[in-house]
Amino acid sequence: VQLQASGGGSVQAGGSLGLSCQASGSIRGIPTMNWWRQAPGKQRVMIASITGASSTGYADSVKGRFTISRDNAKNTVSLQMSGLKPEDTAVYYCHFRNGVRDYWGQGTLVTVSS
Repeated sequence: VQLQASGGGSVQAGGSLGLSCQASGSIRGIPTMNWWRQAPGKQRVMIASITGASSTGYADSVKGRFTISRDNAKNTVSLQMSGLKPEDTAVYYCHFRNGVRDYWGQGTLVTVSS
């Protein structure tokens, strides 16, 4: 199983960016997919999740600004980010757990300048 993330980049505060992550390989069922981020010098934290039935959850820090979605037919999960703030600067990772294993994308950098 592999996760390939794309998107990210640099944007000014208040701007928008989109991230996408495609899963490939042998995936059992329709697992909950997650986005995490790791800011410089900080721990990695989960910021958004979406179940196989498309129920979503968000960390308070991004609620109302970020939207997670998925396309089960294409095994992709996306994160649309708007109202970006400098504190959103981080490496963003897609992730899911299949059985007892965790799978991570390679990480994509988002930089928000003030």
